[in-house]
Amino acid sequence: MNFTSLVAYLFRWTGFGLLVGFLSGTASAFFLVALDWAGETRESNLWVIALLPLGGLLIGWTYYKYAESSVRGNNLLLEELYQTHKPIPLRMTPLVLFGTIATHLFGGSAGREGTAVQMGGSLADQLTKWFKLTKEDRRLVLIAGVAGGFASVFGTPLAGAIFALEWMLNKKLKWKSIFPAFWTGIVANYVCANLWGVGHTHYSIPEVPDFTLINFLWVIPAGIAFGFSGRLFAQTTHFFSHQFSRWISYPPLRPVIGGLLIALIVCISDTTVYIGLGVPRIVEAFETPLPWYDWLVKTGMTGFTLGAGFKGGEVTPLFFTGATLGNALSGWIPLPLALMAGMGFVGVFSGATNTPMACTVMGMELFGVESGLFLAVSCLVAYLVSGRSSIYAAQNLDGKIHIYPKKRHFSLKRWLKN
Repeated sequence: MNFTSLVAYLFRWTGFGLLVGFLSGTASAFFLVALDWAGETRESNLWVIALLPLGGLLIGWTYYKYAESSVRGNNLLLEELYQTHKPIPLRMTPLVLFGTIATHLFGGSAGREGTAVQMGGSLADQLTKWFKLTKEDRRLVLIAGVAGGFASVFGTPLAGAIFALEWMLNKKLKWKSIFPAFWTGIVANYVCANLWGVGHTHYSIPEVPDFTLINFLWVIPAGIAFGFSGRLFAQTTHFFSHQFSRWISYPPLRPVIGGLLIALIVCISDTTVYIGLGVPRIVEAFETPLPWYDWLVKTGMTGFTLGAGFKGGEVTPLFFTGATLGNALSGWIPLPLALMAGMGFVGVFSGATNTPMACTVMGMELFGVESGLFLAVSCLVAYLVSGRSSIYAAQNLDGKIHIYPKKRHFSLKRWLKN
C-alpha cells in the first residue's frame, strides 16, 4: 500500500469508525439502562417471574413471525463474514433488544454480550447499503460493529477489539482489520461511558502474589478446570437447544414450556441468584466463599434458558460460572480467593469462545495488569483444554472459509473426541 492509499484508508475508516462507534455505543448505553430497569423491576416484584411463560410466548412468536435470518443471532454475523450473502437486517437490533430485556424482566438466565454484538453488527452493516461497500469493506465494518458492541457493553475497548478480531477471523487475521476494530472499540466505549454516562461494574483483585514456579504450577490445574467448565457450558446450551427442537416442533411454544419450568425451579428453590445477569453474585465471588455448586447451577440454568429460545448473551453467565468456580477452587488451590475468581472469570470465557488473547486483555482491563501473568496462563490452559468446543456453532476454528452446520447436536462421543 502506497502513501496515498494509506491516507485514504485511515481517513475512510476513521469516519466509519466514528459512525459505527457512535451507533453501537449509544445502543449499548440504552441497553444497559434498560437491563438495570428490568433487573430492579423483577427483584422488586418477584411475582413477574410467574409471567415468564407469557414472556417466552411473546419472544418466540415475535421471532417466528418477523425474525427470518435474524433468529441465527451471533452465528449470522459469523456466516456473513465468512461468505457474504446479504446485509444483516436492521430488524435484528430491535428484536434482540426487546427479546433480551423481556428475558431478564421475567426471570430468564442470560447475558448481554450477544445482544450488544448483534446490535453493533446489524447497525454497522447498514453502512453496506448506505455507502455501497465492497465485500472486503463489509467484512471490516462487521468486525468494527462487533468490536464496538462488545467494548461498550463491558467497558473494555482493547478487549472488545481483540475479541472481534480473534472471534471472527481466528487464523485469517488481516492487518487492514486492526485499525477499524480498535478505533471503533475506543469510540464506542467513550460514547457509552462518557457521552451518555453509563457506567460498568468494577471488580478488584487486592492481592496478587509473586509469579513463582510453584504458583505457576498451581494455575495449571485451575486452568484445566476452567477449560472443562467452558466446554460443559457450550455443550449444555447446544444440548438443550437440540432437545427443544426435537420434542417441540412449533418454535414459539419452546420458550413457553421452558419459561414454565424455569419459573417452577425458581419458586421451588426460593432464590433468584441464578437468574438474570447474576452480577451481584459475581461481585461476591471476589469477596467471600460461596457454595461450591453455584457455577454448575448457573451453567444449567443459562443453557436451559437459551436452549428454550429466550434471548441474551452467554458471556456474563460465563463470568458468573468462572468466578464462582474459581471461588470454589480457592479452597484447594493456595492462591488468593479474588485472584482465583478473576482467573475463572476470564478462563471459562476463554474456553467457551476460543479467544484466549481477548480474555487475557479483558482481565487486565478489569482487574489491573498486576494479575496479567496469572490470567494469561489460565486463559491459555483453558483454551487448550476446551478443544474445539464453542458456544458459537458457526465459529471458524480451522482458518478455512466455510459455514458450519447451524445446529450442533450434543454427542458424548464427539464431546470426548473434541
